[in-house]
Amino acid sequence: MNKILFLILFFSLLLITSCSSVYDKHVQWQVIKPEAFPIIRGIGYAPISLQKSEHETQRMLMAIKASKIAAYAELAEQVYGQQVSSKATMADMLIENQQLTSSVQGVIRGAKVVKSYPVGDTYTTELQLDFKDVYEVYQVSLNRKEIKKVQYF
Repeated sequence: MNKILFLILFFSLLLITSCSSVYDKHVQWQVIKPEAFPIIRGIGYAPISLQKSEHETQRMLMAIKASKIAAYAELAEQVYGQQVSSKATMADMLIENQQLTSSVQGVIRGAKVVKSYPVGDTYTTELQLDFKDVYEVYQVSLNRKEIKKVQYF
């Protein structure tokens, strides 16, 4: 029985280690430039009067920042998608509690503020993300990595 268990364990480890050699760290990937680059927009809103400050100017500045963050979140939703989870509990065939949560996580680089303006008691910020700029930032970061590799050797 011990020999059979040993053989199963041995072949399992052999299989796992042989699969790990498929990935080669030294493979060079070629980046192909797309023919067209999309441009996406994100709009964020924030109430001015509800900002937590006694000073009107500070409330305005806080609303500007909050609307910009909301616009970035909208861009991240478009680029990375949004994770939605739901939970409902029932008792006696009646819904007792229902919850819905959503989240987004990502890094947005290269976005530009197109417009930032108040509309009544709401501050609005419009952002634009041109994927041509994102591609160029990516290319520069790849070149820096290659330069760093050359300097270390």
